[in-house]
Order: sequence, then C-alpha cells, then structure tokens
Amino acid sequence: MAADTDHAGSITAATLRRRLADGEPMTLLDVRDRNEVERWRIEAPSSHHVPYVKFVAAGVTGDVADLLPEDVQEPVVAVCPHGEASAEVADQLAAAGVDAENLAGGMTAWARLYDRTEIASTDGATIYQYRRPASGCLGYAVVADGEMAVVDPLRSFADRYVADAAELGATLTYAVDTHVHADHVSGVRALATRGATPVLPAAAVTDRDVADGGDFETIADGDELVVGGAALSAVALPGHTTEMTGIRVGGTLLTGDSLFLDGVARPDLQEDADDAAQARTLYATLAERLREFPDDTLVAPGHTDAGVEDGPEVARLGDLRKRLPVFGMGEAEFVERVTRVGAEPANAERIVAINCGREAADDEEAFELELGPNNCAAGG
Repeated sequence: MAADTDHAGSITAATLRRRLADGEPMTLLDVRDRNEVERWRIEAPSSHHVPYVKFVAAGVTGDVADLLPEDVQEPVVAVCPHGEASAEVADQLAAAGVDAENLAGGMTAWARLYDRTEIASTDGATIYQYRRPASGCLGYAVVADGEMAVVDPLRSFADRYVADAAELGATLTYAVDTHVHADHVSGVRALATRGATPVLPAAAVTDRDVADGGDFETIADGDELVVGGAALSAVALPGHTTEMTGIRVGGTLLTGDSLFLDGVARPDLQEDADDAAQARTLYATLAERLREFPDDTLVAPGHTDAGVEDGPEVARLGDLRKRLPVFGMGEAEFVERVTRVGAEPANAERIVAINCGREAADDEEAFELELGPNNCAAGG
C-alpha cells in the first residue's frame, strides 16, 4: 500500500459508475451500519464492509489499515450515507499509506444518478430510456416533431425531464404512468405543474381509488396519445396490477411492470387483490396477449437490476420467449412460481398512498422513501 499524501481524494458518483462499468480495479469500502448495507448497496466486484465506529476506535489505537483485507485492491473508495463519515475514513486510510478516495455525497449522490440512452427510432419518433443505477428503475421519453412524452417518470427527476425536453428541442406534452407504482414516487403530478398533461390508465382511477383521478387524462386498451406525428398506443398488460398498461410506439413496446428482461412482475403489490388471481391474469397476459406481438418487437421494461452496466436495457420479444422459463410453463406452475416472492419494495404502502393522491410528501421525504432496490420482479 502506498499513497503520496495523508489526505484522501474525492470522486463523484458518476465517476464511480464509469469506473465500475469499465471494470477498473478498486475496493468499495462501505462504512454504514449493517442494516443499511443489507437494505441496499452499490454492487461491485470487490467490496468490504466495516462500520464507521470501528474506524473511530482504530484511529485511537493506530491500526486503521488492519481493518482492510490483506489482499485489498486499491484504490479503496469509502462510502457512507452522505459522504461525511466516509471522508473521515478515507483520510484515516490515506494517512496510513492506503490509496483511498471518498465517494462525495455518499449513497445520496449515488441515488441521484440518472442516465439517458437512445434505444429506438420508429414511426417518426425517437425513444430514450432513463435508468437509475441505484434502484434499476427505468423510464422513457418519446420525442417526435418537437413534442415529448415521458413514461413512468420519477418525481425526484422532474426538473431533469423538463431540461432534457429543452435540450432535445421539444415541448413536454404528456407525463404517463403505466400503473400505480409501489417502489418509487411518481413524477406525473410534478410534471403536470410544469405544463405536461398527466395520464393514467383508466382502471387506476376505478380500481385503485386515485383520490384526484378527475385531474388526469385516462387511457384504456387501444387508446392513443399523439405526440408530434407519432402514436403512443395503450396495451392492457394486467397481472402485476389490474390497471397495468403498456405503451406501444411502432415496433417498440414499453412493458412497464409486466415483462422484464430477466423475469416477470410480481402479482402481490396491489392492495386487497387476490395474489393467485392476479398471477393467473399475468399468465394470460404473457401467454395470450403478448402472442399478438411479433418476435422482433423491442421490449423496453419498467425495471432492471440495480447496477452499472453500459448500454440500453432492451431485448427482442422472441429472445425473451426462448430465454425465460416462465414462457414454457403451464398456468399452475407459473402461478406457484410467481407467488413465491420475497420482501416488498421499501415503504410500498406509503408510496402507493402518495401515488394514489391519498397522502402527501415533500420532495425530500419522497426521495428518502424510495431509496433501495425496487423488488418488483418475481423472477424468470
């Protein structure tokens, strides 16, 4: 171990993401409490957990470097909730001769990363995918003839969509949710205050008790939203929730929380719903409704795994039919498989209440509520 200074450097969340995506050698040192680490973390090939309090104690005895593995890969990047405790740890390590850096802003900064990637150009429209590496949440922008619609926007990034529309030379005309989300606070209402028309599936208003449902334009299976010269067609894909509605743009299908690239949505997150009945509905969506779409349909899902991989998260429907075991299952096996799920998204009930307009939260609380993995999938 060697360092030129006894003061650690600092890197941004974006720089860390790039290094991880490029496979650069490093060790991620998480100094949060164990329960925080178990709830959600930054996935890295080499990571190590040592609580901050141990570094405080080691600072007294002078054996700080002994808290690291003997074969540690440098640089060591220290991580904590907001970048303060980890800055102290990184400085301690640097003073002990370790090549150490601090993640500026900590996990909060990591949660504010949001990438935009073009995924398709179809029927006169350009489709962009938004990805939040911290949670795997995916959203979309459809731009055509100077107009833009955002599908499944996050409230934490409302200003980002407005800025991107301006950058792309477009006016933000629609903000659309494919369903009532349980893992993140929707940005549809926030974008409505910025000039977009808010849109929900009609069944969200009738089935989910959306308190301010009359403020939304609603869509049902087969309805269209016109963005510039492009048509966004509503496709009923129920099962995750009764109102789950995909959006087809030319040869691309935004599947929301129905079909993912590595599995399907879980059927147990709608309040007062029969999980087995929802699972049977999801089976019909996959086995019958999606049969109407050709193999070359580009599937653009609502979630992926949290991580730092480069490139868009999309796949051809035909490839998913071959790859995912659920497409070869009978109904009974499928229902048994997808109802065997783990922990719900963090604060799911509260987030649903906010997204239904029954409860309110300020921007800071909304951001804190959704930190962590989305947990919306039931597996492949």
